Formats: sequence, C-alpha cells, structure tokens
Amino acid sequence: MTLALPVPSARGLSPVLPVAAVVAALALPVAPGGEGGAGPADALSALVVLFCAVRLLRERRRPLSRTAAVVLGLPVAGLALAALGASSPGAGLSGLGRYLQVFVLVPAAVLLLIRGRSDLRLLAWTFVGLAGWQGAVGVHQFVTGTGASYQGETIRAVGTFGPQDVMGMATVVSFGLVCAVGLALGRTSARRRAVAAAAALALLVPLALSFSRGAWIATAVACSLQLVLAGPLRALKVGTAAVAAGVVLVGGFGVGSAMLQERVGSITQVTDAPDQSVTDRYTMWAAAVGMWREQPLTGVGLKGFPEHRDAHAALALSSGSDTDGAGSGFVRQPLLSPHNMYLLILGEQGLIGLLALAGGWLALLVCALRGWWTVRREGPGLDCALIACGLLTWQLTDFAYADIGGPSTVLTAVLLGVGAWWGLVGGRAALVPSADTAGEAHTR
Repeated sequence: MTLALPVPSARGLSPVLPVAAVVAALALPVAPGGEGGAGPADALSALVVLFCAVRLLRERRRPLSRTAAVVLGLPVAGLALAALGASSPGAGLSGLGRYLQVFVLVPAAVLLLIRGRSDLRLLAWTFVGLAGWQGAVGVHQFVTGTGASYQGETIRAVGTFGPQDVMGMATVVSFGLVCAVGLALGRTSARRRAVAAAAALALLVPLALSFSRGAWIATAVACSLQLVLAGPLRALKVGTAAVAAGVVLVGGFGVGSAMLQERVGSITQVTDAPDQSVTDRYTMWAAAVGMWREQPLTGVGLKGFPEHRDAHAALALSSGSDTDGAGSGFVRQPLLSPHNMYLLILGEQGLIGLLALAGGWLALLVCALRGWWTVRREGPGLDCALIACGLLTWQLTDFAYADIGGPSTVLTAVLLGVGAWWGLVGGRAALVPSADTAGEAHTR
C-alpha cells in the first residue's frame, strides 16, 4: 500500500510564480561595499524572459497584441539610435541591454505570464511581503543605530540594500504600500481588505524612517490618486486613518519627529539655503539640459552623462556624496547621473528617446485608467485597477527625482509589466465572466 501525497502538477502552478521569485529575491542582502549594480534578481529576471519565450514557443501563442507590441516596443528604435551614439561600443551595448531589460523585455514577459486578476493580486501581495521584510529591517536599523549615516548618526533605514543604495528600501516599501492601499480599497473579502489596510499603515513607519523625500512625494501622489479613484467615502475613511496613524507615530511616540520635520521642510528649500544634496541635484539637472541643447534629437549617447557632466555642470557641484554605516565603511560615491530619469533620457537619448520612452509610459497609464473606468462601479477587479494605476503613477512621479540604478531597478520592470497587463489586457476583459483567465486567452 502506498501513500499518495497531493503534490500539485506543473500545469496547476501559475506561470507568474517566477516573476514573484524575482520580487522575493530582493529580500537577499546586498554584499557590503558593493556598487549597487545588478544582483540575483536581475539574473532571475533574465531567466523569466527565457521561460516566457520557451512557453510561447511550446504553446504556439501569439506573443503580443498589436497595441501592446507598439507600446512596449516603441523605445527600441530610440535606444538603438542612442547606443550608436555612445562614446564606445561597450558602453552602448551595456546601456542598451539594461534599458531593454527594464523597459521592454521583462515588462513584456510579465504581461504574458499574468493569466488574470488572481495572478496580479499574487504579485501585489509579494510586493507587500517584501516591503514588510525590508521595512522591518529598516526599523530595526533606526532603533539600534545600525543604519546608514544621516546627519552624523547611523539611523537611516536602508534595509538590506546598504548605504550605497539608500533609495532601495524606500522604493520597495513604497511599492508595497501602494499595493496594500489598492488591495484595501478593492471589493475583495473584508478580511483581506483589513489585512491590507493594516499592512499599509505599518509600512508608513519604515517609509518615514527612510528619509527619502522623493519616495514620500511619489507615494503621496500615488495613494491620493488611488483614494480618488476608489470613491469619496473610502477616500475619507482611509485618509482619516492615515492622518491618525501619522499623529500617533510621530506626535505620540516621537518616531524621529524632529528629523522628519526638518526633512519635510527641506523639500521646499530650493532657493533659500538649500542643503548640498539639493544643490547637487539641480546642478546635475542643468548639466543634463546642457547636453540636450548640444544634441537635441539624439543626445550624447547611452551612458554618456558621466563623461559630459563636468563640461556642462556649474562649480557648485560637489565631487560626490558620502555614504557610511549599515555594515559598510566610509565611501565617497561619484555623482554619475542627474537623479531625474526624464532629464537623463533627454541628455543621453535626446527628444527621440524621451518621446519614445516617456510616451510609452504615459500610454500605459492612460490605458490603465481606461481599465479603471470600466470597473469603477460594478465590475470586478477594482483592486487590480487601483494597484496598476497607483504603481504607474508612483513610478512616473518618482522619475522626476530618481533614475534607474541599483538592485531595486528590476522592480520597475515588474511594475511596468503589471501596469501593461491591466491596461492592455485585464482592463479590457474586466467585465468578462471568466476574466481571471481572460488575459491568457486575449493574447492567443
């Protein structure tokens, strides 16, 4: 007599699980002193693209609809042109590979591997889980004084990313918070919505302790949009809860209140005694604009910003930023990008590249909002619409204060894939009774 164990077959597993593994891989710690480049998650993302290609060949499926092919493939021509204008073939090829990974290949693979709303929710909860883990590490760093250096104290929450990627944890926590808000505002069971709401409130703490002004602004914009799209009554309830949580955490328990107030106040100090980081940021923005004026259509070429920076930057630019703490020694990091994705593209790829990339992102957001319009009242999938619209809004807002770089960049690719599925597939099929598997059928 043999005992048969209920082992699920490979056919019963969701094809989106490899994508979830990419997100989960960012829970692994970054080696101290690393440069914050590609990591295990990037390697897994390449395997996801390969897995998707093999799956398409085996099932003889049409890869993408015409609309999806145009929106996701639009940047390729501009990227190829910018790669030809790079200072060296190596720089052009490496830059082209990175841009294709983040903005074309991985998003397309994620779109094709999501079968329906349940898969999108799975990815959303994976984002929330990763944010919870990184946020817990960040709060521990703040409490124990083992984080990255901030104003002479090692209290800045950076999670497992280290001081070389101070935006990594803030990005992860922001994504998780936006997903949690979308899940909490949906029409799923009351229990799931309560868990998601509790997770969103808890993630406010590590987000605050990241001291990341750009992440704060992007999260506020994205969550505000989600509340508006969810309806005025829900917006009032969630807004009241968020304000109450902020008062308790900062006012009641004094969670870094003085430093937080100073950091928030520095957001508006762009002309009246700005700190050096603000001065460096605006100086590099001006340098990127100068590169664009030099080559308005094609830019100076991929990865050309560091080489042309000094020729266009003012003397107010410092030689680099200091990083310390969180398991690493003191490091002086050079400023190799303008910390503004739009200006980085404009300077390196010109108007052609900016219109191709930013135009595709804007098209995804418009399509996602159109999908929300379909389900805004009675249709299923409101939580999916809020998640997709929130994540896309967060990324497009944050790109005004940051650019790609570091291990967390692969999450941008997954995010774009989620937004692309909802905007180009899921939102259109939202009113179909079998919409939880409509995504796969739609691309056949």
